[in-house]
Amino acid sequence: MTDKADVPGGPVPAKDRALETGASLVQDFQPVKQLCAHLNAFHAYADEPGRFVEANHYCAHLSSDVRQCILYDSPGPNARLIGIEYMITRKLYETLPPGERKLWHSHVFEVKSGMLVMPGPTAPGARATWEAAETEEMKSVIGLYGKVYHLWQTDRGDKLPLGEPNLMTSFTDYDQFDFEKHVGERDRKFGTDWRRKKELRKDISEPKIHADADWAWKRRNSM
Repeated sequence: MTDKADVPGGPVPAKDRALETGASLVQDFQPVKQLCAHLNAFHAYADEPGRFVEANHYCAHLSSDVRQCILYDSPGPNARLIGIEYMITRKLYETLPPGERKLWHSHVFEVKSGMLVMPGPTAPGARATWEAAETEEMKSVIGLYGKVYHLWQTDRGDKLPLGEPNLMTSFTDYDQFDFEKHVGERDRKFGTDWRRKKELRKDISEPKIHADADWAWKRRNSM
């Protein structure tokens, strides 16, 4: 992970930093104060599933049925905002028209494989408590459907967010990319272990995935 974003321009001018500091003292940033969870996983391009990027999700609850997440390319202070994701319960998902449902993806594989993590403390004394809370969160996330768009194609080296938004999807199986390599590299950065997460989540019940979800993979397999 790097805290320095590879974008055009030099350091932020001191006067801008001063303005931001002053604003933070008098303005009330209510929307971002609602963020309550940092999740990390990988997203694949829906039209080109062979391409994927790591995404740090910072999420908030709008209601018991709706969550919204801001996506960054790293957890550092100069992270680039690369996209957004909405998550809804199956109850809401089933109210959507069939064409709309195809834009959404499941989270079952991300949870059960150990790919989806909530980065947190790694010290032995604190890890067990954190992982217990993380596992409880996964029990909720596993049944949600997500719709995600990326705005910045950092994987191809773009210096700015260019072109139209890209619909993304989640992975649904180990053989869709080099799982052990890329998830293992992610784990080394955060001090996590997907194998341990998988074991901790083995008793989480798997909901049946709606037939219209994860359409990007079904379309590719039908070609």
